[in-house]
Amino acid sequence: MKKMEDYVRTIPDFPEPGIMFRDITSVLQDAEGLKLAIDSMTALLDGVDVDVIAGAESRGFIFGAPIAYKLGKPLVLVRKKGKLPCETICEKYELEYGTAEIEMHKDAIQPGQKVVLVDDLMATGGTLEASIRLVERLGGKVVKVICLMELAGLKGRERLAGYDVGTVIRYDGK
Repeated sequence: MKKMEDYVRTIPDFPEPGIMFRDITSVLQDAEGLKLAIDSMTALLDGVDVDVIAGAESRGFIFGAPIAYKLGKPLVLVRKKGKLPCETICEKYELEYGTAEIEMHKDAIQPGQKVVLVDDLMATGGTLEASIRLVERLGGKVVKVICLMELAGLKGRERLAGYDVGTVIRYDGK
């Protein structure tokens, strides 16, 4: 039986020399790989009391939707600024070369709801940290953050200290 790591394609020197790009399209293109990814991420939620799954754009949608379906929970979208049609709240966060903004509908999370954040990758933790701030501004409580992969060398877990973070695959580098 293959391990999750066996489905992730590694592309050296992309997008620049010295970077080992961890490509999830090879996971998505393989039915067994996709099933293993969803099952493995869902297993990270064993024993977690959750009301809502929130997926970060865009690959958090890919993994968040089937996890929400399996658990019988609603899915909330955390989108790039300007993509949601109703009244939103917005968070700005730092990127390696600049800033970005994400938003969520103001009515997406109710006060007191227990929320799990889902994304494909935890790198620096910037997107996830901004997503946490959105949930908390709406009165929700982030009970777990889950990702398929973690690039531990970028120290995202440190940025999310104080939150329960789970990943399926951990790569030591960047």
